Amino acid sequence: MTLAERLRVALAGSNGTEAFLRGDHHDYDPEVAGRAAAVLVAVTDQREPGLILTQRTDTLRNHAGQIAFPGGRIDPGDAGPVDAALREAEEEIALPPHTVQVVGTVERYRTITGFDVTPVIGVIPPGLTLAPAEAEVAAVFEVPLAFVLDAANHIEARALYQGRERRYYEILWGDRRIWGATAAMLVNLSRRLQWAR
Repeated sequence: MTLAERLRVALAGSNGTEAFLRGDHHDYDPEVAGRAAAVLVAVTDQREPGLILTQRTDTLRNHAGQIAFPGGRIDPGDAGPVDAALREAEEEIALPPHTVQVVGTVERYRTITGFDVTPVIGVIPPGLTLAPAEAEVAAVFEVPLAFVLDAANHIEARALYQGRERRYYEILWGDRRIWGATAAMLVNLSRRLQWAR
C-alpha cells in the first residue's frame, strides 16, 4: 500500500472518539464565518515520512516569524481550498503543483486572526528542491512526521492574551518551536491518523 493510500485509509477510518481543536480562542463561534484560507500539509513519500514546514519572515503582518504550513487566503480565482493550497505552496516554496498527490482535506481551524483554515493533505516525492519566497518565507525545512504526530510531543501551554488566558499547543523539535494554529492542526491530524502511532 502506498503512503497516499495509507493516509486515505487512516483519514477515512477515524473513529471520532477524541474532540478536534476548532479554533485559537476559547470563545470560538462556528456560526461566525472567518476569512477562507488553506494550507498544504505536504508529506514526503519516503521510508520515514517527513513533513514540510516554513518559518515566516519577521516582516509579515500576520503570524510573523512563526512556523507554518505553506498556505494562505483563498482567492476569488481559486476553485477551492485544494487549488489555494497548491497555488500558495508554489508561490511560497516553489513546490510544483503537479508533484503533489492530493489525499484530501481535514477539519477547518479558526486562527486568532480570523482565518478559517482548511488543511489539505498531500504526498510529495522526497528530495525536491524547494526555495523560500524571500518576502514571505525565511526558511523551509522538513521534520519527521512521526515526531510531530506523536501525542507525547504535544505540550499544552497557557499564556495571557488581551487580558484573558489562552491555551495552546506547542511542539518542540530541535531549536524549532511549532505552536499555535500549526501545532493545533498537527494535534488534529494526529488524532485522525492512528497509523502513525
